Amino acid sequence: MSFSPRSILITGASSGIGRALAREYAAAGVRLTLVGRDAARLEAVAADCRAKGAVAEIGQVDVRDRQAMHDFLRATDAKHPLDLVVANAGINTGLPSGALAEDPEAVRGIFAINLLGVFNTVEPLIEPMAARGKGVIAMTGSIAAIRGLPYSPSYCATKAAVHLYAESLRGTLARKGVAVSLIVPGFVHTALNENLVAPKPLAMTDEQAARKIRRGLDRRKANIIFPRLLYWGARLTTVLPARLVDFFMVRTNVDVPVTRERMTS
Repeated sequence: MSFSPRSILITGASSGIGRALAREYAAAGVRLTLVGRDAARLEAVAADCRAKGAVAEIGQVDVRDRQAMHDFLRATDAKHPLDLVVANAGINTGLPSGALAEDPEAVRGIFAINLLGVFNTVEPLIEPMAARGKGVIAMTGSIAAIRGLPYSPSYCATKAAVHLYAESLRGTLARKGVAVSLIVPGFVHTALNENLVAPKPLAMTDEQAARKIRRGLDRRKANIIFPRLLYWGARLTTVLPARLVDFFMVRTNVDVPVTRERMTS
């Protein structure tokens, strides 16, 4: 049976995949709760969704703030029980060309958003969703989690941790009627990587990504992976000799902007 959520919460909804996914789900009879830090951008996305007939509300909340997220999520779920939660908020950082190590403050900033932000989104909703015995919790990972990239160590580490977290929760929550879906995208044209200087094979638009994600969520798939060719290419690097893979990777011209995000706002 196809999964048709009516009450949906998306973090990182002001841009990129989150924004595209909100627009993808927007329709009459659907209630969207859009979470992010930029109220103006969230309102613009909400207006697009309302134009399609959805009820759209915004939550100007920082995913790094555990207590604020807990209070907001529990209050939202109490008013309009959530069918689908997408822990999507994320940033990127890495090594500028020629650098040997990442900025320690940037590393802690990306962990606060990409990993702790996922915990802060998922943890408050596990018990109420399990009590209802239904719903889907989705988390956005990355193909970059499959094998560490020399130019984005902390980004790869955060996404690998998200993958393991989703996999670890899946079996336990399935016994309670709650599905856990891990979203594993490749390159998507978003603000996240618009300044990234690197090859971007098989890149797609955020609208294309949103359609693929929705199709996977409709089927309550455990892993929503795209593009498959890039995924299997990444998996191949995990079975080839490590020194051989490293040899070619460090010779790829890549320049990753350093995030200005920090552990706390």
